[in-house]
Amino acid sequence: MRYIQGVSREQRIFFPESVDEYIAENNPIKCIDAFVDSLDLSELGFKHSEPELTGCPPYNSADLSKLYIYGYLNLICSSRSLEKETKT
Repeated sequence: MRYIQGVSREQRIFFPESVDEYIAENNPIKCIDAFVDSLDLSELGFKHSEPELTGCPPYNSADLSKLYIYGYLNLICSSRSLEKETKT
């Protein structure tokens, strides 16, 4: 079973070619993304690092970790504020 996913940043769109191109090279999001992608989340004890075959799929543990780290670095504690940040 797959995770619940949003639109991939590598998906091609009209201008520019992908959403990832909107993010500057020196943006800390790129560092957070690379750091979390380098981790083995199942080895670290994340419960839903491997999705189950039954039931509603969970959100990807890596995506939630990236969001949590971003919020921590930017002093964002509120889940509503984090939601607003995901749209920028």
